[in-house]
Amino acid sequence: MTHPPGVADRFWLDHYPAGVPAEVDTAAYASVVEIFERSVAQYASRDAFVCMDKSLTYAQLDARSRAFAAWLQSVGCKKGTRVALMMPNCLQYPIALFGTLRAGGAVVNVNPMYTPRELEHQLKDSGAEVLVILENFAHTYQQCLGKTAVKHVVVATLGDLLGFPKGAIVNFVVRKIKKMVPAWRVPGHHAFNAVLARGETLAFTKPTLGPNDIAFLQYTGGTTGISKGATLLHRNIVANIIQSQAWFSPAFNKIPANESPTFCVALPLYHIFALTVCCMVGVRLGGKCLLIVNPRDIPKFLAEMRKYRVHMLPAVNTLFNALMNHPDFDTMDWSSLRVAMGGGMAVQGPVAARWLEKTGVPIVEGYGLSETSPVAIANPILNTEYNGTIGLPISNTRVSIRDDDGRPVPLGEPGEICIQGPQVMAGYWNRPDETAKVMTPDGYFKTGDIGFMNARGYTKIVDRKKDMILVSGFNVYPNEVEEVVCACPGVLEVAAVGVPDENSGEAVKVYVVKKDPTLTEQAVREHCAKNLTGYKRPKFIEFRNELPKTNVGKILRRVLRDEASNANP
Repeated sequence: MTHPPGVADRFWLDHYPAGVPAEVDTAAYASVVEIFERSVAQYASRDAFVCMDKSLTYAQLDARSRAFAAWLQSVGCKKGTRVALMMPNCLQYPIALFGTLRAGGAVVNVNPMYTPRELEHQLKDSGAEVLVILENFAHTYQQCLGKTAVKHVVVATLGDLLGFPKGAIVNFVVRKIKKMVPAWRVPGHHAFNAVLARGETLAFTKPTLGPNDIAFLQYTGGTTGISKGATLLHRNIVANIIQSQAWFSPAFNKIPANESPTFCVALPLYHIFALTVCCMVGVRLGGKCLLIVNPRDIPKFLAEMRKYRVHMLPAVNTLFNALMNHPDFDTMDWSSLRVAMGGGMAVQGPVAARWLEKTGVPIVEGYGLSETSPVAIANPILNTEYNGTIGLPISNTRVSIRDDDGRPVPLGEPGEICIQGPQVMAGYWNRPDETAKVMTPDGYFKTGDIGFMNARGYTKIVDRKKDMILVSGFNVYPNEVEEVVCACPGVLEVAAVGVPDENSGEAVKVYVVKKDPTLTEQAVREHCAKNLTGYKRPKFIEFRNELPKTNVGKILRRVLRDEASNANP
């Protein structure tokens, strides 16, 4: 197979799907805004975003984001000004998102479930001067008043754009977002609708944006240390939009010509996975993004999906699992689904097998991080079988598996997964010391994940360095233990951690959520004895009603590990 110059060392290209190029033109656009402007002009009459049956066309998104941008400029927003967005998936999000980018600002995505301490840290660290927040979470910011650089607060309500009577929105909020809207007081705040109305009367000056201007400060989850802002430039996001579209193209090409690509956005837009893979790729394709406000409400989530012909569903393992375990799942029509993409955490084999059996569409596992915009490695989109790997390096991307001294290891041997490509961040915001720790002298980003690459170029994650369990000198990888326990009949979810043990240094403990209430500890132990060698078997088993998770649905092993370390297991 002949490849373009400069890619001869990328042996995995021989296993690329037909139609996916080794290289894409990541410099085709100067900025994310250029992609946006072309799409809103080309697809003006199409629906861009839909939430709770209310749609926003590309023409409306163009007008309202421009109004928001004009308002930002009127209050002093310049190129590089940081604007924090603290909302769940709702129609205000894309308006504020693209409005900020059009004004030349840098978007700081904030988890709306943050505590005041976490919010204060992110606002201080980013130096955000504007905060756009849903009123349900304004009480959190109220406790940060006067402690950050924020000068202007824009408060949104779900009813701003939905057109419902005010009382209906209050009821919706009570049911879906929080049991109540806590009382809050933010002096001098601006109402979202008033900002748009004001912006419509103002002149907008289009800034000159280039590839090296900052588009996002995307904060890491902080599960392995202090939360840091990955500085993602316009060129990083542009590259990953084009790379992702090229990788998905074999599936997208199978969407009927009379249907615009429809993305189900169940993961929050403040998370890099949904932001790029759904929102940004969707806009470039003139697609429709179905925003799910509360994906944990599975019956209503499925009811929303039932109204549309969804072509792409990115999710995490726990969400795929929760959907399948709801009785309404089997009444759904999955004939339009083309891509079910798993990311954020390892997809478990039993979950993937059930999904394929029930829908006829495989879960295609991919891999990325906030620091890689995020997609870096992915399985071919038309794969029909779960293979337990995260796939191949995508276009324009190199992956190197390295030892602790930074030297590449032989194929098949585990080491740290290191990534080089145009989607890799410029560095951590204002943290050159932290940036130096994760970048190699030859320009690779050290992910902190342990994996190995096979002879075809497919990479399998073994685990994160810090999650590894050391039992009597033997490495035990929680992913492997969880995969085995998850396959035990009657198990719904599982998390494995290392806990202190006076004999072996550490021992394996698993936390299990039952699918079958009659499941016993003995049954789990017998299953593990059949599938795991002695030192890998759980010494301790604890049943729980639920496991701690991030808002994205990723199981927080750290919480369980810290809890176990502070008590007798």
